Amino acid sequence: MLKKICLAMLAVMMTANVALAERTIVFAHDATWPPMEYMSADKKVVGYAVDYMDAVAKEAGFTAEHRNVAWDGIFAGLANGEYDAIASSVSITEQRKRAMDFSIPYFEVKQAVVLNKSVEAKSFADLKGKTLGAQIGTTGYFAIKKAEGVTPRSFDEIGLAMEALYNGNIDGVVCDDPVAANYALQQEEYAKRLKIAFIVEAEEKEYYGVAVNKGNSEVLALIDKGIKAVKEKGIEDQLRKKWIGQ
Repeated sequence: MLKKICLAMLAVMMTANVALAERTIVFAHDATWPPMEYMSADKKVVGYAVDYMDAVAKEAGFTAEHRNVAWDGIFAGLANGEYDAIASSVSITEQRKRAMDFSIPYFEVKQAVVLNKSVEAKSFADLKGKTLGAQIGTTGYFAIKKAEGVTPRSFDEIGLAMEALYNGNIDGVVCDDPVAANYALQQEEYAKRLKIAFIVEAEEKEYYGVAVNKGNSEVLALIDKGIKAVKEKGIEDQLRKKWIGQ
């Protein structure tokens, strides 16, 4: 009898382990935000966040699936259960925390202002009367709206804002610093004309987190477990060097 009970318990444990190993978490990315998340030439979602979540999955014992989702519907899709989490350069804010839960931070970010090389400016005060663009619904766009004397212009994608700046249709772009560096410093054509002029002063530090629906503690626990391991094992440093540099 005891042998049967032990065998039954072993079977339950094995089933639980298999279920855990087979657990898939679907991550949504707005893949228009290089080098964090963007579409490769062969139409795959790639970037820092994608590699980071793959590493998180490996460390926490689940499978990561990545899906490209437009920014304007990404939060609604999460609320509707179309995917499990958003890993798309989502800054943790008090307003967003009222609608969803966040993982521990996985990246510190600052807002950078990209201008034409011929323009000298060290703050928003130097840009009064100018039109500045950003991707709608981002902390960069919120920063522009708070600034006095400048006109905000929203774009569906950050690439469209950079194109408008490059073509002289707006005076500047505000976005996360790794994205600003990618366009202004690393893309050859843009680098000839554009520069990062200054970093926006912030009252508090800004961090990316993985967003999940309120109360989804199972998924959140797995993601947090993986992020902690990625940080502790130095994997985060390797990914930063690969995608962002020093």
